[in-house]
Amino acid sequence: MTASTSPATSPADLFRESLRLLLDKDIDGWVALWHDEGVMEFPFAPDGWPKRLEGKAAVHDYIRDYPAHIDLHAFPDLAIHRTEDPATVVVEMRAVGRLVASGAPYDMTYIAVVTVADGRFTRYRDYWNPLALPQDGTADFAGSAR
Repeated sequence: MTASTSPATSPADLFRESLRLLLDKDIDGWVALWHDEGVMEFPFAPDGWPKRLEGKAAVHDYIRDYPAHIDLHAFPDLAIHRTEDPATVVVEMRAVGRLVASGAPYDMTYIAVVTVADGRFTRYRDYWNPLALPQDGTADFAGSAR
């Protein structure tokens, strides 16, 4: 049974599977890890950027063009911390790759608070800094969802 079909999947295992799917550029597979009513939040989103996505369809619309903007190569630094709630983990990670439009390096650190139920993401609070992306239009991943 894969992580996307096993209700016994731990939050840490599900998160690791999600990273593998992102590296494989399997966006449909990544979205399949979401509960139909899952919520993705961006607490540090600046004005004009989405702060909250409600439902799997909204998450898909946001992430679907990711590989066209950011070519991920690795997650060299990953720490997944358990919390008192067994359904929730706090993740510290670094993603590296390149920006597709310019070829410039992509190197971003993230902190995420992720909650899982029945082997699916139900809440994902992504504390990444969109202001760390080049402001010259070469990194339009998040901008494509504005």
